[in-house]
Amino acid sequence: MHVVKYSGPFGFIKPWTAVRDGETFSQQFLTPSIIKGIELKLFPELLNWEIPDNNIQKIIRHRLSYNTVSSQQEQIHPKAFTIKRNTASRSKSILKRGVLINPILHLAFSNISDAKRASEQHICLCRNEDVLLPHEDVLELTENEFDMIEGFELIFVTGNDSFMVGFNRFNNAEPMYGKIEIHGNPTRTEIIE
Repeated sequence: MHVVKYSGPFGFIKPWTAVRDGETFSQQFLTPSIIKGIELKLFPELLNWEIPDNNIQKIIRHRLSYNTVSSQQEQIHPKAFTIKRNTASRSKSILKRGVLINPILHLAFSNISDAKRASEQHICLCRNEDVLLPHEDVLELTENEFDMIEGFELIFVTGNDSFMVGFNRFNNAEPMYGKIEIHGNPTRTEIIE
């Protein structure tokens, strides 16, 4: 497999944290719809509005690690307006977001041309400002060598050892399932450049 490494000396919002960290500690793994979104950013020709293909076609594996999670607060406005004495106003709320510090994401591809193309582009995880930059070299690794990379990976399977990880925005909000694999120490203490 051909592996592209992405990183940044900054944080990015961890998956689902925008809506869930106030209630639960949301996941550090990437769901099928997040991987599909990254794939569509890297390969926009896969986006076909007439006949959508909701399957992940080019990214065959992934691995995510980071140093720590920093809790950030953000002031938000709900959609609803309140009207009092001919004045419309919106209330304000505070939302806590978890931000992954010094994230590293490895994406694996089955062919070198897809990996080289991906290695020339940045990616975003959850919002456009959450940018990770590629490293220049494309690594050629065996399955066993890829399994030695530390990090979280959600294996997209259903069955007794899987759990529901959300609803797929690319596939009519159908439930998504997987099982989490943790390799090595996914919360690194050292900063890797």
